[in-house]
Amino acid sequence: MPDFMTALSSPAKTALRGACLALPVLVMATASFAAGGGDSSPPQPTETTKECKTGRIWDEQKKRCVKIKNSSLDADGLYQTLRELAYAGRITDAQEVLAMMPDQDDGRVLTYWGFTHRKLGNQDLAEAYYTRAIAQDPGNHLARSYMGQGFVSQGKYGLALAQWKAIRAHGGTGTWAEVSLRDALQDGQTKSY
Repeated sequence: MPDFMTALSSPAKTALRGACLALPVLVMATASFAAGGGDSSPPQPTETTKECKTGRIWDEQKKRCVKIKNSSLDADGLYQTLRELAYAGRITDAQEVLAMMPDQDDGRVLTYWGFTHRKLGNQDLAEAYYTRAIAQDPGNHLARSYMGQGFVSQGKYGLALAQWKAIRAHGGTGTWAEVSLRDALQDGQTKSY
């Protein structure tokens, strides 16, 4: 069991061990999508992260790197770009792309605002975005997984476990969101996508 177990009380250890033992071993990541990206694997690098400098992204219409605010990408293109930027660790650029999304109340946009704020260390703000996304859709497995991973990084394993249970209760058993949170609970490592 992870090192955090030493800090837990005996009843808490017993409960957490039981929950972890009940977790599925088989990863069935094809049932869901990591960060809404279309599959459970990390995003593939494009010219945006291979060629464009900070503050710029690849514009397919213009066939060159452009300032983020000058991009001609549609909402789906912006979303794929922000996912790629976040995975590459260009969180500030990802947030600039997020600010361009036409529907700021969209669940995936709220989820990614939470994700990027968590990566920047703004835990309270991240949690507020995740909470808004979950209020819109209690079955938003990704928001719950990312929120849970934030709790893991803060050592709040009970809160993370509650999010894992909620994912399962909302039909997310075997999804990338459930498996990645389970893994974070077990080894303390969170995902970047």
